[in-house]
Order: sequence, then C-alpha cells, then structure tokens
Amino acid sequence: MWGGHSCPPPSGAEALLPVTDVTVVERKVVYLSRGSVETIYKGMNAFGVGKRLGIIVLARFRVLAVIWIFCLFGLAQQPTSAWQEQVRKCAAAQDWTAAMSIVDREIARAPRDMDIRTWRARVLLWSGRVAEAEHEYHEILTAVPNDPDNWMALANVYSRESRTQDALQALNRAVELDPKRADLHAARGRALRVADNRSQAKLEFRRALELDPTSKEAALGLLSLRSEPRHEMRVGVNTDLFSFGGANDLEGLSFTSHWTPRWKTSVSENFYQRAGTDAETSVASVTGKLPRMGALTVGGAAAHDNKVIPKNEAFFDYDQGWRLPAGKLLHGLEIIYGQHWYWYTTARILTINEMTLFYLPHDWTWSVGLTGARSHFSGTGAEWRPSGLTRVGFPISAWDERRLQGNVFFAVGTENFAQVDQIGKFASQTYGGGLRFQLTERHDVTAFAAYQKRTQDRTQTSFGFTYGFRF
Repeated sequence: MWGGHSCPPPSGAEALLPVTDVTVVERKVVYLSRGSVETIYKGMNAFGVGKRLGIIVLARFRVLAVIWIFCLFGLAQQPTSAWQEQVRKCAAAQDWTAAMSIVDREIARAPRDMDIRTWRARVLLWSGRVAEAEHEYHEILTAVPNDPDNWMALANVYSRESRTQDALQALNRAVELDPKRADLHAARGRALRVADNRSQAKLEFRRALELDPTSKEAALGLLSLRSEPRHEMRVGVNTDLFSFGGANDLEGLSFTSHWTPRWKTSVSENFYQRAGTDAETSVASVTGKLPRMGALTVGGAAAHDNKVIPKNEAFFDYDQGWRLPAGKLLHGLEIIYGQHWYWYTTARILTINEMTLFYLPHDWTWSVGLTGARSHFSGTGAEWRPSGLTRVGFPISAWDERRLQGNVFFAVGTENFAQVDQIGKFASQTYGGGLRFQLTERHDVTAFAAYQKRTQDRTQTSFGFTYGFRF
C-alpha cells in the first residue's frame, strides 16, 4: 500500500523511498525493470525489430559454428601431418627404426586406417625390406582393392625385385581403375621399356602426354626411347717403357655392335711393335644375355705372332650382376669369371680370372680381382702363379652432357710368362690410375698411366689413351 492507495507509485517514486528495507526496494526495482523490458520487447515486435534481431543472432551463431568446426578439423589434422613429417625426417636420416616406431604407434591408434598402413609399407620399401613391403601391400589391397595408388606402389615393389611381368600386371590393374591418370600410363611405359617392349612403351608415354601435356616423366620416357647408338668404334694407343730394354708400342682398332638387347659382337685388330719386331692379332667375340642369368662371352684370336705374342687365343667370360635394395651402403654387386688360353710358339698359358665389382653410393665403385696363371714351357713342368688387383672408381665432375670420372688401382703378383722380353720369373707391384671424359652422349676419351716395380730393381712405365665414337 502506498499512502492508502492500492496502485503502484509512478516510475520515479522509488527515489523518494527512505532506505529502511532493502528487500522491499530491490523487489520494487526488479518489478519495475521487468515491466520495462517486456514493454520494450513488445514495442520492438510491434515495429518488426525483434524478428530482424533474431535473424541476425541466428546468422552469427551459424558463422561461429562453422568456424568452430573448421578449427576442430584443423586441430585434428595437425597431429597427422606432424607424424608424417617426423617419418619423412627419419627416412631422410635413414633412421628406419624410429620411422617404423612412429608408424606403428599411429597404427595402434587407428588400426583400420589403410592410409597409415600405406605409410608402413613405404617405410619397409625405403629401408630395403622389400619382401615385407610386398606382404603389407597385399594386405592393404585385400582391404581396399580399388585404389590405383596402391596397385602402382605394389608394381614398384615388383620392379625392385626384377619381377617385370608382375609389375606390368599390377600397373594394368591400376590403369583399369583410373584410365585418365597420366602418371599411371607413364609408370606402365617405364615397365614396358624395362621389358624391352619399346613400341608399347612409346604408346603409353604418348597417352600420358595426351592426358597431361606438362608431364616431364612422360616426355623423358619418350626421349629415352629414341634410337640409341647400336655400334661403337674405338681407337687407341699404348706405350710401355722399360728400364732394362727398348719400348713396346701397341695400336688398336675395335668395333662393337649391339644387334639386339641380348646379342652383341665385337671384333678388333691390334698391331704390336716389340723389341724391333712387328706383330698383328685379330680378335672376335660374341656375347649373349639372358634375363636373370647373366651374360656369357665366347671368343678367340689368331695372330702373325713372329714369336713375340701368342699365336692363338681362346677365352670365355661369365658376368652376373645383382641390384641390391636401396638405402644400403652397397647398391649393387657384379661378379665376372673367365678363363683365357694362350698358345705361344714355345709355351702354353692358362689364366683363370675372377673379378668382383661393388657399386657404392654416389657412383663410386670398388673392384677386386684375382688371377691364377698356369704356365707350361717346352721341356718343363706346369706351374701356377697368383696375382691380384684392386681398383676404385669415382666421379670427378659433371656439367650438361659432359662427365669426368677417374680411377686408381694397385696390382701385385708374380708371373713367369709374357712377351719375349719378359719371359722368366719375377714379382711386381703396379700403381696406376685413369680418367674417362665423356664429351657427349656419343663421344668419350679415356687415358691411363701405370708404374710397375719388379724384382731385380727393374721398372716399367705404361701410358695410353683411347677415343670412342658411338652411332
């Protein structure tokens, strides 16, 4: 009640209230406030303001919701890209144990995520565990059989294992799944090129360029299938200087032809000047190659010997090589075994040779060779003598098409046969080196020099060069 009246006081009357009951004052202020808000809201609705305000608030809420969703997506993606970057860094450092532990940790978090399983297969392949990588890709393709990327990755594994036909079948499946991808056609072109199906390889590279005219991979593939040189002619000279006699000279001319990827022939003519005596020899050989079985070379020689060089020769070599998994210190291994028979006028010589060639990183090579020589002179018994050689090859420089390579070698052994001025037993140590300068894809020059120390305080200095032209 207010002074005997039942209606509430005017809106400003509360300012005149004596502050004796705080509760009463608060209740009245709240009551009056509620009335004011309701009045304002009704007024806003009357003019349409409330509706427009609701629309504005709803729109802002939707924008904030979208931003919130994108933030959550970004936060979800950040760990994924982080662990992938960690794997890449470990792979660059060749720390395969750490890389595999990261991938296995992610697989434990999401065992059904095939993308993570794909990363595991990649790490296995990069680290040289090719068989395990193949098994991993088979399991991935069992779960996700229609992913062309995984089929192409499996083809890469088969290529590393030299299983060309299996690689082609995997790439055929990848192309079936997505025939409009240029990279798949380029990959199949590479496999066909390895399989020596050059015509089909050209078609695949051209198809890739049709789908993607900017594909460097396809353009380089077509370029690699240009008509390659099949023949090589090489001329050379060689001089030996002795501390105990006159010089020996040699001039040679050779012609090598690659008729097919599996067959090669070689003929050469050599002219000797030994202790004032001239001699000449003709050499011919044929080489056959079989996939996964290496190469076999068989040949012989006949000479106008004048008793200073072998009258006849016969020889064979067997060459087998293996490509080793990448990421290792040793990239490849090649073993060459050969036997060579020499028939002199007064002696018969048999040499058994074995050479092992190791392919190292950055185009370095290291070879180790052993030779056993069996000599039989008229009126004497047969006798075996050993010798050995080691050589290190290395790149020196490269610019455009030009390449400069070098090598150093050391040989040691004993022998009791050679030219007329060397017959007799002696031991020797030989030090030398050589250079090969590739002028263009079709021209190169080689040179070498060697110094030999023999028993009886004798020495030999040798040097020479060759020039090769391919067409």
